[in-house]
Amino acid sequence: MNNNHYSIGQLAKKAGCKVETVHYYEKIALMPEPPRSNGGHRLYNMSHIKRLNYIRRSRELGFSIEQIRNLLKFIDEPDHCCGEIKSIALLQAHEIMQKINDLEKLKEALNKMITACKGDDMTIDNCPIFDALYKN
Repeated sequence: MNNNHYSIGQLAKKAGCKVETVHYYEKIALMPEPPRSNGGHRLYNMSHIKRLNYIRRSRELGFSIEQIRNLLKFIDEPDHCCGEIKSIALLQAHEIMQKINDLEKLKEALNKMITACKGDDMTIDNCPIFDALYKN
């Protein structure tokens, strides 16, 4: 490949993902179908690398595939404003905060069970953790 085009393996390596990830994003139409060489090989360029990084970073921030599809509209249809992206980011931050709150509640419940357990020599029949798992 020349300096302007990359193979799918090179693309995946530059973006820090697997070739299968690129195929998946192409299959669900997050990544555009790349042009092909005369021999039928996919020819990726810097815009593909940037888009793949954008998708990966969005996934790392917890955005769903459908949310990423909406975020990609800001690349594909540039007549949007920053406030639109901000509202999506605010919604995501709220959802993450809710998940954190839920995890804190789970942590408290587990810690209560662990504190109630008196030790290794208790039988399972008298284990408060075991009992708590049976409760509704």
